[in-house]
Amino acid sequence: MKVLHLISGGDTGGAKTHIINLLTELDKIMDVKIICFVKGDFFYDLKAKGINIEVLEQKKRYDMSIISQLKKEVKKNNYDIIHCHGARANFIAMFLKKKVKKPVITTIHSDYKLDFKDNPYKKIVYTAINTIALKKMDYYIAISTNFKQMLENRGFDSNSIFTIYNGIDLETDINYVSKEEFLKRYSIDAKGKTIVGIAARLDLVKDHDTFIEGAYKVLQKRKDVIFLIAGDGNEKERLVSKVNKLNICDYVYFLGFVDDPYSFFNAIDINILTSISESFPYSILEGAKFKKTVISTNVGGIGDLVNNGYNGFLIDIGDSNALAKNINFLLENKTKLNILGENLYESVKNNFSSQKMALNHFKVYKKINKTRR
Repeated sequence: MKVLHLISGGDTGGAKTHIINLLTELDKIMDVKIICFVKGDFFYDLKAKGINIEVLEQKKRYDMSIISQLKKEVKKNNYDIIHCHGARANFIAMFLKKKVKKPVITTIHSDYKLDFKDNPYKKIVYTAINTIALKKMDYYIAISTNFKQMLENRGFDSNSIFTIYNGIDLETDINYVSKEEFLKRYSIDAKGKTIVGIAARLDLVKDHDTFIEGAYKVLQKRKDVIFLIAGDGNEKERLVSKVNKLNICDYVYFLGFVDDPYSFFNAIDINILTSISESFPYSILEGAKFKKTVISTNVGGIGDLVNNGYNGFLIDIGDSNALAKNINFLLENKTKLNILGENLYESVKNNFSSQKMALNHFKVYKKINKTRR
C-alpha cells in the first residue's frame, strides 16, 4: 500500500511537527511520500529528517499546471491513496482526484472557517474555496472528537470521518540549548523568577490579549515572574502597544519566531495556551516532553488530554481572571507545579505517542483500501 501526502510547504509550527512525526513513523511500516508546492524551510527540514519529500513548485497559488505533474506521479508510482493537509492541498486534490480516480483523504487540522480570520480577503476567498474543496473529499481525519462533531454538524457524512489524535515522539533524543543559553539569546535576566510562556503565532485566534491581561493581573500582586511570547504575526504591533500601555514591558518579552521550540519549552516553567479555537495542539505535546504544566483554554480536543487539576488547568475562552488565578496558585505551590508536569508527561506517553498516531493512520488507510476494492 502506497500513500502520497500533499501539503503547501509554507507550513511552520504544529503542521510541520505533525508531518515530521507522522511520516517518520509511517515510513517504518509502509510506503509514503510527501509533495509540497513551495520550496523553503519546510522542505529542507523534512529532507534533513530523511523523509521522502519532493517539491513541485507552483508559480502562483492558482497555477494549475501542477495537476498534470501530480497525475504523472500518481500513475508512475501507482499510489493507492492521496492524503491532503491544508487548504492549498485540498484545492489541488479536488481537481486531481477526477483525473486519477484515487480515494482522497484530508486531515482537518483546524476549524477551516477560522483559518484566515486575520485577513479579510483570504477569509472571504480562500475559506469559500476550501469549503468547496472539502466537500469533494472522500474521507476525513479529525484530530479530535470535537472536530468530528463539527464536521457532522456541518453536513459531512459521519461514516467518512475518522478520529485520530496528534501524537509526539517521546523516545528519540532532541536537540535544544540550556535554559541559560536560551535566555541569554534574548538578553533576559530570569534569576529567581518563574517563567510563564506561550508559543503561538500572533493571530487573533490565539487570543494573546487574554495572556497579556492575565500577566498584568499576576504582576499586580508579585514581580517574581516573567512572561515570554514565542511567535510572530500580524498582531505583533498591536500586542506590543498593549503591553506598553499596561506598563508591564519589563516583565513581558516578545521573542519573535523561535526556530528551536524545544529550547523554549525547556526554558519555561508554565506553558500557556489561550486560543479561541484549536484542534489538538502540538504546543501542549511539546511542552509535555519537558514535563511542563499547562494552563489552556478548553477548546478543540484539549480537554481529551488535559484533566483539570490532575495534569494541568483548563479555563474558559477569554477568562484572564482564571488564568491569573491558576498562575498564582502554581507560583505559590511549586511542588504541585512539578506533579502536574509529571502527570501530563505520563498522559502523553500512554495515549498520544507518534507511534500510536501512525498505527491508527495505517489502519484507516487499510480500511479505505479494502472498501475501494
